[in-house]
Amino acid sequence: MFGEIISFSDNIIKVKNLTAKPENNILNYHVVFFENDRKIVGEITSITSDDITINLLGQIKNEVFSLGVIKKPSFKTSCRIITKRELESLLGSQDYAASNNLLIGNSSVYENYKVTVDINDFLSHHFAVVGNSGSGKSCCIASIIQNIFSYNDDKLPVNAHIIIFDTYGEYNNSLNDLDKIPNICFKNYTTCIKNANDSIIKIPSYFLGVDEIAILLNANNPREIPIIENALKLCYIFTSKEGEVVKYKNDIIAKTLLDILTCGKNGTQIRDQVIALLTQFNTDSLNLNTVIEQPGYNRTLKQCLNIDNQGKINNVSLIIDLLEKFSKINIEQIEIKKDFYYTLDDLYYALEFALMSEGIFNSSLIYDNANNLKLRLHAIINSDNKKFFEVKSFVTKEQYIKSLFSKNGEKAQIINLELSGLDDRFATIITKLLAKIFLDFTTSLEKRTSFPIHIIIEEAHRYIKKDNDASLIGYNIFDRIAKEGRKFGLLLGVITQRPSELSETVLSQCSNFIVFKTFYPKDLEIISAISSNMTFEIIEKIKTLAPGNAIIFGGAFKILSLIEFILPKSLPESSNVNISETWYSKESSYE
Repeated sequence: MFGEIISFSDNIIKVKNLTAKPENNILNYHVVFFENDRKIVGEITSITSDDITINLLGQIKNEVFSLGVIKKPSFKTSCRIITKRELESLLGSQDYAASNNLLIGNSSVYENYKVTVDINDFLSHHFAVVGNSGSGKSCCIASIIQNIFSYNDDKLPVNAHIIIFDTYGEYNNSLNDLDKIPNICFKNYTTCIKNANDSIIKIPSYFLGVDEIAILLNANNPREIPIIENALKLCYIFTSKEGEVVKYKNDIIAKTLLDILTCGKNGTQIRDQVIALLTQFNTDSLNLNTVIEQPGYNRTLKQCLNIDNQGKINNVSLIIDLLEKFSKINIEQIEIKKDFYYTLDDLYYALEFALMSEGIFNSSLIYDNANNLKLRLHAIINSDNKKFFEVKSFVTKEQYIKSLFSKNGEKAQIINLELSGLDDRFATIITKLLAKIFLDFTTSLEKRTSFPIHIIIEEAHRYIKKDNDASLIGYNIFDRIAKEGRKFGLLLGVITQRPSELSETVLSQCSNFIVFKTFYPKDLEIISAISSNMTFEIIEKIKTLAPGNAIIFGGAFKILSLIEFILPKSLPESSNVNISETWYSKESSYE
């Protein structure tokens, strides 16, 4: 079949075709040029009646394949089809039941040949699954996860921790059967408040620091960060420093009143603002009925606000003298101790005082900007979303993570978090907050990577995108995980229809890629730039891939390959609507 070498051109070799006609059944097969102790591997890319074109990929030495060919074979080197043993060095061991082997799918080129990877090479790095809607992404993830847990009892990954952020609640059906495997637990969390069958996800409100509160309240102005910092300090004081609460409240109220009294407005405006503030914010020692003692007579603070016939407050100096006795505290010096308990209601109350200390009573600009924080928190507190933050008892982050990955007292290896009960904005918030908790936990472990966590995010372009977090709090949580998480055992798996809408940083840090049918030009442009082995022919092939077929490449895969995924035993609920069955059914869809 293979004659002598005809020509070389870069990594392209042409050899004579010794058969009478093209043999299309070996197109895309791999061949070996054997020379001394070297086995140079190539792929058949085209066949004519005269010659066969082969693209050189790499070489096998000591049964190990490595990409790249430094020295080309000589003209006298013979060529043959690759053997099954040699093929294993390219597409993975056929002993896919081994604990260090992960079954990915079937080769689309070699009949009945499984494609496997070393589980460390694939799951110790971030990965991305890309493809149009209906191309097979959800089935791919369900199949891979089922394969992870398909080993026999002595090779089960009992210490795995996988969480899927499931946008549409697709995976519960395909992963629920994992619960039947001995020593393996699957747990489903929901964001649908009315769904009593599953655990509702809870995030302790007291886990929220300045960055997390900024994310929760959708802060969009750097000026809002100092307000959040002050609110958190006051929340700490108001909830844990009982003996000093009144002192700090008096300080803030007094300083705010002093600002009002010296703002230059007319007497009526000043009086109305002071009365309004002290009506809403007051203490036993500082309120409208606080007595100001003077030789010969006593007056209440409210009486000292009386205005004379010239429109001035006659006793303003007496009020200032009183207030200056209260305003002697520097909040900036407060150091918040870790692990203090507070609720969103506590935070709201503290935020009111923080806004007051920012001078919102005297500046309409500050009021408009800063008051948005208060309005957003108020909206959360008065909605069902508040329930996601209601945790009555105090737990540490370690206790929280371990309880998250537990079910009826047993360790849960995989949890599915359904986000379908939330709108896009709040689903993004929940996803970011949990990701931040996971990062804080894994980076705090004394023994690094001792508790690996895999975060798999469906519709990742909705949550992992280019936003203003970096300019606001100094980083994007998923960018940070992509850059730093791997060395702490926090790994990302991103599934997206639109890689062009995904964070460039996250995509750039992914080591392994599974690409299903994609034809949008911007997405294809990004895919083509990811791998140096991505040719025009492969890009064209990606446009026409059948559902369930994908191109795989990256650090875990020795070569870029076309594979067909094995359908999971139980399918995720992501199939297309059956129009003919639905339209022509005799049963009404309204019943």
